[in-house]
Amino acid sequence: MKKKKLKIWTRLAIFLSAILLVMVLFFPIWEIELSAPQYPEGLSLQIFAGKLGGDLDIINGLNHYIGMKTLHAGDFIEFTVLPYCIIFFAVLTFFTAIRNKRGLFYFTTILFTLFCIVAMADFWRWEYNYGHELNPEAPIQVPGMAYQPPLIGYKKLLNFEAFSIPNTGGWLFIAAAAILVICMIAEIFAAKKEIKLV
Repeated sequence: MKKKKLKIWTRLAIFLSAILLVMVLFFPIWEIELSAPQYPEGLSLQIFAGKLGGDLDIINGLNHYIGMKTLHAGDFIEFTVLPYCIIFFAVLTFFTAIRNKRGLFYFTTILFTLFCIVAMADFWRWEYNYGHELNPEAPIQVPGMAYQPPLIGYKKLLNFEAFSIPNTGGWLFIAAAAILVICMIAEIFAAKKEIKLV
């Protein structure tokens, strides 16, 4: 029975992951930075768990000219659901540390990893639709041009340079996931050693 328990350092790391997930709610998760000759200081779109921030009004004004939809948090179900998903995983992670069971820890880590993959795929889909579903009556039209921002990294969009990176909340989210995965791998190796010693 004892062999199914987690190492003490694993439990502490799991507690840390739970705390990091709670902190995600208070910081922007992602940021898309835009720069152009007419905006040398740059523009920023910040994506929080439940809202949008940064230079949202200016970006919406620019998007109107090229036919992109204006961005409003209320138009996306993700901004309603995501805070609850993060809270759920924070509570589940904390509960996992309290219960101190390897099986539950593996389940929590795999479930959270799958959630991360689905979240990134949904973010890509959102960016794709945002950049491709253009108003055919827009004042500025460039045949064959799409304005999908990069999922991560750099992309040139007309005279704008777009740079998409995790913000503070995103790095906290990534850190929480990395801690869980690294600990799970370590626990799997520890479990194998225990079996050999039996």
